[in-house]
Amino acid sequence: METGSPEGNEAPAGEPVWRGLEPGLLRVRRLLLVWWTAVLTVAAGLVPGLLAGPAWAACALLPPVVAAWCWWLLERNWRSWRYAERADDLLISRGVLWREETVVPYGRMQLVEVTSGPVERRFGLATVQLHTAAAATDATVPGLDPAEAERLRDRLTELGEARSAGL
Repeated sequence: METGSPEGNEAPAGEPVWRGLEPGLLRVRRLLLVWWTAVLTVAAGLVPGLLAGPAWAACALLPPVVAAWCWWLLERNWRSWRYAERADDLLISRGVLWREETVVPYGRMQLVEVTSGPVERRFGLATVQLHTAAAATDATVPGLDPAEAERLRDRLTELGEARSAGL
């Protein structure tokens, strides 16, 4: 995945410099997958096994099979997330099957938040959330290093104030 300078300048060919998410986000999501798979495996095997008979305990095989498929999907989804800072707006691209690209003009931003829940903090991650006047255009960039999230927040706030002052 391409990375660029901290300032987010455009690439020489006029293409934006795309940045990916931290690998810690993939680790967090996989950890949650393993935890929920364990819980569901016990529930799917224990409850039918006790209520309907030991043959029904084979239902415990379903959650690990689904989790193995989800393990692969999580990585594909994680790799699809990226963002780029351009001169006038922020691009956020995500999605594997259905690609979605969000363009947030700096002058339209009203609030830029950096959040980090307990699990995110444990893995050294933060999320940047952008709020605009239209709720449909609110955008989120999850799984960032906290220092990068703060840098992005400060830069977006600075550019947003500069662009909105010119309106």
